[in-house]
Order: sequence, then C-alpha cells, then structure tokens
Amino acid sequence: MDMKLLITLVIIVIIAIILLPGFFYIVDQTEQAVVLRFGEIVKVNTDPGLYIKQPFIDNVVRFEKRLLVYDVPAERIFTKDKKTLLVDTYALWKIYDPERFVKSMKTVEIAQTRIDDVVYSKVRNIIASMDFEEVISEKRPEILDTVTTESASEMLDFGIQIVAVRIKRANLPQENMTAVFNRMKSERYQEAALIRAEGEKEANMVRADADKTVTITLAEAEKTAEILKGTGDASALSIYAEAFSLDPEFYDFWKRMDVYENTLGKSKFILGSEMDFIDKLMKGE
Repeated sequence: MDMKLLITLVIIVIIAIILLPGFFYIVDQTEQAVVLRFGEIVKVNTDPGLYIKQPFIDNVVRFEKRLLVYDVPAERIFTKDKKTLLVDTYALWKIYDPERFVKSMKTVEIAQTRIDDVVYSKVRNIIASMDFEEVISEKRPEILDTVTTESASEMLDFGIQIVAVRIKRANLPQENMTAVFNRMKSERYQEAALIRAEGEKEANMVRADADKTVTITLAEAEKTAEILKGTGDASALSIYAEAFSLDPEFYDFWKRMDVYENTLGKSKFILGSEMDFIDKLMKGE
C-alpha cells in the first residue's frame, strides 16, 4: 500500500514538473511579449519578469525591444536630371507597440517587407525631385532626415518606429559611370582653364602696374640726378671762376695740365715740336 502511494506521488511530481513550466513564462529585459489565446491578444508584457499563463491554450510571442536593422536591397533610382543611381539603403527600426504590431504585421518578416516598400518609395520620390549633383553633395543628410521623418510617420500605425534611414552607397551603374566621369572631367578642365585665364589676367595687370611704377620711379630718379648734376656743374663753374679770379696764371696752368692728362693719358702719339701744344709744354707754359 505504501509502495503504491509512493509510486502515485512520484508520478504526480513528474507530471507537475512537466506541466509546471506551461503555467509560467519569462520575459527578458531585451524582449517584449504578447500572449495570444486562440489568436486573440489577452496580455502584453513590456517589462522583464516572470509571468503566469494558461497552459496549452495561451501562446507567448516574443519580440525584440532593441533596435533592429533592415538592409533594403539596392535599387535603381532616376534623378531629376535623368541620371541613374544605384542606391543601397538600410533602416534602423524597433517595435514600440507590440499589440499594434501583432494586429497589423503579425511577424517581423512581414514588417520588413512593409518597411522595404515604404523606405524605397520615399527614397525614390525624394531623389527623383533632385539633380544628381545635389544627391551626391553635402545635402545628403538632409535627404535622409526627410526620408526618416516621412517613413516614420507612415509606419506609426503599425506599431513600428523608424529611427533612422541611411544610405550605404549611391553609385552610378557601371554602364553609365565612364560617361559621367568623362563629362565631369571635361567640366573640371574647363573650370581649371577659366581659373588659369583669370589668374593670367590678374598677373598681367600686376606686371603692368609694376612696370608703370618702375618707369615713373626711374624717370623721377633721372630727373633728380640731372638736377643734382646741373647744380654740381654750376657749383663747379662758380668755384672755377672764383679760383681764376684769384690767380689767373695758375688756373691757366692747372687747366692745361688737366687737358694734357685727359688728352694724352696712356696713349702713344707722335708729336712734333712745331705743334703749339708741345711748344708750350717744352717751355713750361
């Protein structure tokens, strides 16, 4: 009798051990849970902890509370000026309302399909309204902020919050890359030629101003030199006249010596005594 009771107790314990986990479920701090009963939502848990449920009939569906990343496949998009871009984007998103999410999306896979449609349509519409140069310029953050805002507004009703939309790369298709590169290269050459021409023009103007300044400076210097020279000559003549008036004979002698020195110098001449110039020299005159 005791053995039968012991066996019964063991069986009851084993059954309890097997069935007991069905009465409880644990929500991790990175999760949020929705309890479904026959497909209907009966409870939503967004805080971590241990919770009770009805076994066998309650189904616990868990979703991430953290940010999720969805990599939107690269798509061809046409810009306003008819350029083709291969745009590869991704979206950061999270489930902020599990109840809405379950009612509208059911699963993460379906939600990603919806995010793909919304983000791609927003990126396509905005890029289609802009020129190629604007898309690849510093305006890209503004474009992405606009895409994020519009996408987030459209996904709120599904319990989804779009945190950010970013572009990993926006490249030209291979068949268009060479043509566009050559056009951009030609435009840069034209800009460089224009800049060089402007620089040469400025350089010529600077050189012309410099030459004008040099010419004026030299003319003024020559004018000053001539004035000084004239003044010096006048002073010299005045001194000579004063010296001549003091001793005319000495002045005449000194003047002839100066003439001899400047005339003969180191040159060689054949002179005759009949020359008045030599006659006076021989006589000491």
